[in-house]
Amino acid sequence: MANNMALDRTFAACSHPIRRGILERLTGGELSVGQATRDFGVSKPAISRHLRVLEEAGAIVRVIDGRTHRLRIPERSLDDAHAWITRQRELWERKLDVVEEYLQEQGQIRPRKEPT
Repeated sequence: MANNMALDRTFAACSHPIRRGILERLTGGELSVGQATRDFGVSKPAISRHLRVLEEAGAIVRVIDGRTHRLRIPERSLDDAHAWITRQRELWERKLDVVEEYLQEQGQIRPRKEPT
């Protein structure tokens, strides 16, 4: 399990829409910085700060080849965040199943129809 500080950095990195947009673009594979960051409507210094946050969280890596900077998502970089989200979803699904069963017993809701 990830330590809390690393998990906090990962979620903080993913909290901004521009950083999420960069990550979404990189899901298709490695891109140049220009390809990954164009059309966000912010200054180059702002883009640099967003990239630094993503790099410090380990969500992206930068490969420098001469004057070309390429970005990619390292394999398994978001696994700890994914595992945490999965645990939370499973916990809440169990809790909500208990509430649903209780409401069914009280006659306040009808049982769900099973898919055929």
